[in-house]
Amino acid sequence: MTGMTQEAAAAHVIATNPTFAVAPTVVRGVTFKAFQNIPATVPALMAAGMAQHADGTADYLLYEGERWTFGAFCDEVRRVANVLHTKFGVAKGDRVAIAMRNYPELMTLVLAISATGATVVFVNAWWTTEELDYALGDSGAKLVFADGPRIERLLPLVDDMSLSLVGVRDGEGMVDLSYSALQTSASDTPLDVVIDTDDDFAVMYSSGTTGHPKGVVQTHRSAVSAVFSWLMQAVMAPLVTPPAPGAPAPLRPSALVATPLFHVTATHPLFLLSLPAGAHITLMRKWDAADAVRLIQEEKITRFLGVPTQSAELMMAARDAGVTLDTLDYLGSGGAKRPAAQVAQLADTFPNAGIATGWGMTETNALGIGMIGDDYVNRPESAGKLHPPLQELRLLDDAGNDVPLGALGEITVKSPANMRCYLNKPEATAETLQDGWLRTGDLAVMDAEGYVTILDRKKNIIIRGGENIACLDVEGALHRLPDVIEACAFSVPDDRLGEVVGACVQLRTGASLSDAEMAAALDGHLAKFKIPVHLWTQHTALLRGATDKLDRRGVRAACLEKIEATT
Repeated sequence: MTGMTQEAAAAHVIATNPTFAVAPTVVRGVTFKAFQNIPATVPALMAAGMAQHADGTADYLLYEGERWTFGAFCDEVRRVANVLHTKFGVAKGDRVAIAMRNYPELMTLVLAISATGATVVFVNAWWTTEELDYALGDSGAKLVFADGPRIERLLPLVDDMSLSLVGVRDGEGMVDLSYSALQTSASDTPLDVVIDTDDDFAVMYSSGTTGHPKGVVQTHRSAVSAVFSWLMQAVMAPLVTPPAPGAPAPLRPSALVATPLFHVTATHPLFLLSLPAGAHITLMRKWDAADAVRLIQEEKITRFLGVPTQSAELMMAARDAGVTLDTLDYLGSGGAKRPAAQVAQLADTFPNAGIATGWGMTETNALGIGMIGDDYVNRPESAGKLHPPLQELRLLDDAGNDVPLGALGEITVKSPANMRCYLNKPEATAETLQDGWLRTGDLAVMDAEGYVTILDRKKNIIIRGGENIACLDVEGALHRLPDVIEACAFSVPDDRLGEVVGACVQLRTGASLSDAEMAAALDGHLAKFKIPVHLWTQHTALLRGATDKLDRRGVRAACLEKIEATT
């Protein structure tokens, strides 16, 4: 049977499946294409997925040998929501922070906080005390659920910021309040709270071109719009690629979560999507490729989405084990671009899996561009096509004009999945969001078939293994060192992580700075993944351009030439 084109499949699903009906809808004064019959809020995804999870009896969550059925997981969400409401007085408009590594409680808290009408504040678990201080001050969150290492970093802030800390897992016993005791004795009666679809769901911090991260404000509509756009891709898939006659029924969707849940790559297309999709979740405490191979085999996992480094390490671990992980039908990459040479290697190693790529942002709730299978193998440099049916795409020049087909322009997207704003940053919001169109800062070209290839970034961002690092953040920390006159941070290619941090600094006359001295001086001021791996020092001024501004590209090129000269 010949499959439909993606465009024809999308039109067919919209016309025949009421769940995905689309109509023009006005949101904050802007008309968008929006789903009409999907759940209105993030916590409503639980009820929407109950039937898909065998009315709650299906095995839903696995973590280090601990298992929850879907019903038990939802019961815990409701108990925590009641604790938030009755003990802490959390209500609509409040903000509650989560600071921990990938624990099941993080998933529970996301839904429980949002069920009260409050806003979830996602805290990067790698941040230092200084970075935590900024985010909590910016968001205004006073109640924080945290594990042990995060509590240690938060304790110096408690008095000055009037924080209430609740210990989770290894954080229990470190402060007066503990998650287990609070939720075990609570009621699991659902809260009666009216939440509008355009109310705020979450604040998720994303590094920008300024030193401090920007709080991306996501609404319930924006998150759920992204979730159902991906769900629609699953409905379209057999129309585009019909199964072979006599093929066995597909396995139940099952996802391995191996990237941090404080990033959209894990929260939205894995965790939140699992709720209405009826998917099982296996949560990894820490990435280990050999353990991932074991879990994929034992749990019959069908879906893996991680940064390109993880795909490569999974491939090597599978080869070492002599297995092809035949249950995998989706092997995706997010957070950074996968090396083109790796695409065919992955397809060869995992013949049953559709090798996939995607582009999305925290600002778009991870929705964006993607492709899978032969399309990707044949175009390994491309990011794919726009996911239907809600998004619109333009490539613009600096003046805001559309560029001709094949010309370089800034990716600019419009959809109800876009963020509401940057928290407390009206100027940055106005620069990025214009009449519903979000200017992404990513430069790309598009061909006649609609495939988008991303070529450069306008933003000074280093993407280390999927983790965004603002150059100015690193430079600001380097300027704390007394002998540093000027600093320039930039990306350095890395075979494993894609990019790592490099820096060139001008030192005071007679001063010296070794890599080890720099790392020791920055410890506690920058998260470890942000500390430069490569350091160049000089006593003369850094290269400047015609307008006397720092020539970042020129500095980077000169430093990389020195690496090439020594290899």
